[in-house]
Amino acid sequence: MAKFILDITKEELLQELALKGITDTRVLNAIAKIPRENFVHPAFVKSSYKDVALPIGAHQTISQPFTVAYMTQLLDVQPGMKVLEIGTGSGYQAAVLAELGAYVTSVERQPELYTKTTKLLHELGYKIITILGDGTQGYPPHAPYDRIIITAGAPDIPKTLLTQLKVGGKMILPVGDAKQQQMQLITCNAHNDYDVFVVKENFSFVPLIGEHGWNG
Repeated sequence: MAKFILDITKEELLQELALKGITDTRVLNAIAKIPRENFVHPAFVKSSYKDVALPIGAHQTISQPFTVAYMTQLLDVQPGMKVLEIGTGSGYQAAVLAELGAYVTSVERQPELYTKTTKLLHELGYKIITILGDGTQGYPPHAPYDRIIITAGAPDIPKTLLTQLKVGGKMILPVGDAKQQQMQLITCNAHNDYDVFVVKENFSFVPLIGEHGWNG
């Protein structure tokens, strides 16, 4: 990659995330290990460590670093857990989960992103299983999961994904309309018994498309 001057450094981003309430040192350390410049579009490399979402092609974005850190912190991912990610996108969120020691399966519906990101994750040494398909269906062959993370705005909680969550497992996703969502954290207490908590308002994600999403 050609040399470039960053708008802000990774160290400055980590300090900013800590000031914004990211207190889990494991999450901060995971972010510190990952070269975000490899995951952004070449036109935006200078902004790699700004706390902003950036375009990655196919009408998708790489999420704001705070959003990635915030969702990951709430999930409380521990080493050895099986995690399902819906919306591989750039692969950055999946890399954070892998750095935490999770076994990650990630589903992406856009062939262009699936191909590019699968290659990138392999080149960076991440053993993440990527699947091309409708993320709202989850990935039953690897279920049940300890954790599920959905990185697109859903009109409601996809029941297909709830059924793939272990008892004691957690799922996090943004739920709302096409413009604004609430971050919701779901805990599976028992079969068909879930606690749902609205943990933060005013997020804006790309829409969750699929049979159990906006096109369903």
